[in-house]
Amino acid sequence: MLQVLLELFVTFFLIGMVSFGGGYAMIPLIQEEAVNRHGWLDPQQFTDIIAIAGMSPGPIATNIAIFIGVQEAGLLGAIVAAAGMVLPSLIIIVCVGVVFFKIYQSKWLQSSFYGLRSIITGLIIYAAIIFAVNNGLVGNLSWFTASQILIFLGSLAALLIFRKHPVYVIMASGLIGIALYG
Repeated sequence: MLQVLLELFVTFFLIGMVSFGGGYAMIPLIQEEAVNRHGWLDPQQFTDIIAIAGMSPGPIATNIAIFIGVQEAGLLGAIVAAAGMVLPSLIIIVCVGVVFFKIYQSKWLQSSFYGLRSIITGLIIYAAIIFAVNNGLVGNLSWFTASQILIFLGSLAALLIFRKHPVYVIMASGLIGIALYG
């Protein structure tokens, strides 16, 4: 049990330490560790956890860590995984906060932020593609795949064109899922 707790803490601490750009940008790294390296989840379970974590309150990466922690070691596993995920951010933000305003106008700092924006966008797009592949939305066109693509396009239109609140889009998509697949 102690070994599992240590693995959870170290894994999520390292993910939290090297991941920039928020929770969605962390998803590929979490998948690599949780699915491929440790075998805590299979790809379908990971996809399901992403969906649940994305709809749950709080940061998605921390929610994923908590779900994996619960599965592997119960409540204590959840606490250890969550602590591992948030501790690097806490340490970094305190350190950065101390010096940030002293060097905020630095051209070097501003330039590094411009460089990080591109990779963060790439990581989020990569996570979306992996999510689609794991859900079977790429490669085989069946009724299920077509309906999933229509729900995606309808949700995207509701958000971008009709400017609907994401909560309403999530609820509507869930109800459509119940109607189509329930």
